[in-house]
Order: sequence, then structure tokens, then C-alpha cells
Amino acid sequence: MAIKNLLEEESIPILVKQEKVQFIVRKPTPITYIPIYPLPAQALVYLSNKFYILPAVQLHVFLLAISSSSLPFVLTMSVPVAFSDIGKPANDILNKDFYHTTAANLEVKSKAPNGVTFNVKGKSAHEGPISGSLEGKYQDKATGLTLTQSWTTSNSLDTKVELEDQLAKGLKAEVLSNYLPVKQAYGGKVNLYYRQPNLHFRTFFDLFKGPTANIDAVLGHEGFLVGAEAGYDVQKAAVTKYSAAIGYSLSQYAATIQATNNLSVFSASYYHAVNSQVEAGAKATWDSKAGNNVGLEIASKYKLDPSSFAKAKINDRGIAALAYNVKLSTGVTLGLGASFDTQNLSQAAHKVGASFTFEG
Repeated sequence: MAIKNLLEEESIPILVKQEKVQFIVRKPTPITYIPIYPLPAQALVYLSNKFYILPAVQLHVFLLAISSSSLPFVLTMSVPVAFSDIGKPANDILNKDFYHTTAANLEVKSKAPNGVTFNVKGKSAHEGPISGSLEGKYQDKATGLTLTQSWTTSNSLDTKVELEDQLAKGLKAEVLSNYLPVKQAYGGKVNLYYRQPNLHFRTFFDLFKGPTANIDAVLGHEGFLVGAEAGYDVQKAAVTKYSAAIGYSLSQYAATIQATNNLSVFSASYYHAVNSQVEAGAKATWDSKAGNNVGLEIASKYKLDPSSFAKAKINDRGIAALAYNVKLSTGVTLGLGASFDTQNLSQAAHKVGASFTFEG
């Protein structure tokens, strides 16, 4: 259904003028805006007990919220994803929710009545010791302040303080500290995130190593993304790294080309949501310093039912992986995975893993 017809059906006429959309509410109508990935391409709107996908690429605008006739219209421009997320749809299909990488993984999430959240993680690698962390997080929405503290089994004490939309609209500042009691070693970082229509800018400063600065930026327009990053060592007065990427993203498909490691490693990735149950993705990578061989990965995801899904992938080296994820009950999720070397099935190169997540 066309957007104009959709909104008129709900007694909300729409006026489209080039890059602006104006919503005029004739009567109180419950509308909630929910962002879905990737943000620059589409908006998912819950309107009068129904969900609709509105193609923001045609409008340049996202509807944020209209809850009563006292708010005649709300306008906002889309904010592109961060540089590290330009290829996220394909990367998630290829890497996320494959559980063979660790022998066992346990995560427990809980929330106290005062809003403090706790997250306990434990991981058993196929080779090596068991590792884990305990994290507590407090968020004060009124002031935009978030405090996160964690303690790991490697005896590392980490603290992160975030302040969002207080210094300036769209600006988030982070201060991170790290302390290793055994080595009496300290670490400190300051990060800045600036999000505006069609722009996502980030800076990362490591105060104790170098100091160094890493900067990246992404420009977005109608689903098209262009981004670059660079690293700079203040003490050496030298550029330490630089990368670039371009992409095009919609909710149903996304394509990305990236040049990383000082423009020496090139990759192209593609993601496609075939339908409501099937997703697929692929990625090709070429390291210009390592030879002429091109690495290739292909993966797919199939939604079995509302509470479970299965994934499969294989790469050019013949390593295949399978995964299964199921929600056993409210707040309890089980993940099972295995990988096989299809070219050496008789050898002990295969891996299996399991993951349990409890959330309450």
C-alpha cells in the first residue's frame, strides 16, 4: 500500500514536497516509530494496531512519534550507521550466532528494581582457561548519564562513563578507564560520538598509548553510505592507519565495498532478506599483500518458527558451520553449533559449542 493511501486510510493525510513530509493528525491515533536496520533506508511504523514498513529512502524523513492531536507533526532526518557498521548486515549473517567458536558460553542478565542492570558472562574456550566478567550498569535518563563498571577474571577493573545529548544535541561523550592491580597498570580513553542528519562522526583518543587518535566518519543519503577512518600517533606525528568504505543499504538488502589495513585488504559483501523466513549473505576478501587468492564466505539463516532459527555457512577452505538457536522459555535461550572441515572429515579438526543465555 502506498504511504499516502495508508495514512489517509487512518485519517492522517500526508503531504510530500520534495524532501519534506508533513503529518497532520485529525484525531488522536496511536503511532510508534521503531527503527530497524539499516536506519537510513526504512522505518517500521506501528499504526492503529498494525505494522507498516515505510520506505524512508523515498521521503528522506523518518516519522518518530505522533501520540495525540497536540503534536501535529514530527520531522527528523535519518542518521547513517557508524563506520564499523557499514557492512553489519552481511557480517551478522556470517559471524553472529555461530556457537562453535567456544566450547561453552554462559550469560546471565538481570535488572534490579532501581534500574541497575547486571550482566555475568562466562566462556570456556576449546583451548585455554575459562574467562568471565561481571558488569553493572546504571543509567539516568533524565541527565543522559550512564555508568558501567566491570571486573574480569583477568583481574581487570574497567569503568565507563557516558554523557549523551547534554553538551550538544546528538553528541555523546565517553570516558573509559582501565586498571590492572597486579601490574599496577592504568589505561584511559576519551571517545566522542556525533550524530546528525546524514552524518555519523566518531573520535577515539587513547591517552596512555601514544597518545593516539582514531577518527571515522560516514555520510549517508537515500541509503547510500560513504565512510572513511584514519589513525594518528601524536608522539610519532604519523598516520598509523586509514580505511575507506562505500555501501548501499535497504532493509531487504545491502551491499558494501571496503578497503582496510591502509587500503591493502579489499572486501565486498552482500546481504539479502529473501523473505520473512530466509536471509542470506556473502563476503569476498582479497589481501593484496598476501597473494592473488580471494577468500569467500557464504551464509544463510532460516527462521523455523517465532522462537527458533537455524544458520549455515561455508567458506572457500571447506570449513562448514551449522547453528541452532531456540528460546526455551521466557528469558531462556539455548544455542548449539558445530563446524566441520569438509576436506579433512577423518581428522580431529571439528568443533562443537553451546551457549546459554538467561535474562530476567
